[in-house]
Order: sequence, then C-alpha cells, then structure tokens
Amino acid sequence: MKLLFIEAQRKDSLDVDSINFSILPDRIFMAYSIQYKRLAETIKEKMIRLGKKVSGVQQVLGCTKLAGKEPILLIGSGRFHALNLALQDNIVYVLEGNKINKIEDKELERYRNKKKTALLKFLSSDKVGILVSCKPGQENLSKALYLKKKLAKQGKKASIFAADSIGIAELENYNIDSWVNTACKAINFDYPVLNINDIGF
Repeated sequence: MKLLFIEAQRKDSLDVDSINFSILPDRIFMAYSIQYKRLAETIKEKMIRLGKKVSGVQQVLGCTKLAGKEPILLIGSGRFHALNLALQDNIVYVLEGNKINKIEDKELERYRNKKKTALLKFLSSDKVGILVSCKPGQENLSKALYLKKKLAKQGKKASIFAADSIGIAELENYNIDSWVNTACKAINFDYPVLNINDIGF
C-alpha cells in the first residue's frame, strides 16, 4: 500500500511582536513540530533581528535526539516533545500561547518518579503487555518477540499488542498488569508505560 505524507500547517494568528524573548539566552537552537514550521520560521527571523544567535532549526518527532545542543526553544503544543528533549539533558524553553516558559527540574522529577513507580509495578507483574507499532521506522516486532520469550523464562505471561496507531486510553480495557512499549519512546508521559530500554533490554 502506498503512503502519502502531507505537511499540515496550523493556521495561527499569533502576533510574534507580543512575545517577550528576553527570557531566552543569547544563543539558542530552535525545534518545532511540523504544524508550526511557518511560525518557527517567523520567530527565527524575529529573534535574529533582536540579536539572538540561532545556531540551527530542526523539526522534531517523538524519537528525536538533540542531546548536547545549545538551549532549545520548542515551537509546538503540549509537553510531549518538550519533556522528551528536556529528558536528554537539554535546557528547554517552550512557547505556550504568546509566553515562553522553561521546563523546570521539578516537572522532570515528577516524570522520573512515575517511571520508577511503573518499573516497580513491572517487576512484580505476572501479566505484561508488549506494545508494537506497525508504522515504518517504529516497528520493532523482533525485539517484542525476543522480550516475550525472555519474560516467559522469568515466569511472566507476556502478550504482544500490535497496531498502526497505539491508543493509550484503550490499554485499560485489557487484563494486563504492566505495559512495555517498543515503539516511539515518548509515546506518552502520563500513562504508566515503560519503554523497552527502561527495563534494561
């Protein structure tokens, strides 16, 4: 089956001149989710006029790695990409409405505590669900099958759940104690899902 990928740009009436860029350091790396590409380009031009040095601009996906970059300004929505980037030891600022906010350590610590709780639950679980994405670039069925065999040797009953789009809200419909994700590592920050690397795999 042929796939067609089309960029969908968000129509945004945000007045860039209303944004206070003074919170940002003088040198910044810009990241954006695809819906905000045009807005990111406009903001880049504005910052350059203000004397900021923009060292680079890059689109981000859930699996994007930008560790070691300068402080990052993310143009997007929600905390999904922002947290993913911040957990890579980056200083991250995110544009929310017309305000720029920094991702604080306390928010990252809350997420890390959720992961610790999910790991403890996994270690004591008898029934484990392994999530597999059918999307190109995210499909890791071979890892899922190997993990299933490994968990069976530990006395755990593991089931593989494969889907083109993984709906986190649907996971509660199954009699599973703990979930392990083999797809995009930033699949969800609120639901207690472990990524395969979280369990030392």
